Amino acid sequence: MKSFKEDNLIQIKTFEFALRIIKFYTQCKTQNEFILSKQILRSGTSIGANVEEGIAAQSKKDFISKLSIANKEARETRYWLKLYQSSNLVQIEIDSYLKEIESIINILTKIIKTSSENL
Repeated sequence: MKSFKEDNLIQIKTFEFALRIIKFYTQCKTQNEFILSKQILRSGTSIGANVEEGIAAQSKKDFISKLSIANKEARETRYWLKLYQSSNLVQIEIDSYLKEIESIINILTKIIKTSSENL
């Protein structure tokens, strides 16, 4: 992770979360769950990709837009995690994923709010 700014918490957290989601997806496949796992792989890895785009934004409005998309993807990921938790489709501990995605949502929401106020 040397390519990341050491002080960019959301960049680091979303990258690490994406790695965890890839492992989650792999675990789902070993338990013969192929439908929802593709959805969570897409949304869970998209969060960090949108944060990366936001970091390279051409304007403050563009930055807010990209981070807003990341926030929407994070909320979608939380939905899929809650669905997994309630459906018992897989035997994977979900609580740590939910705790992590809540933290990411909170950070993104705060960044968006602060950036919008400073616009």
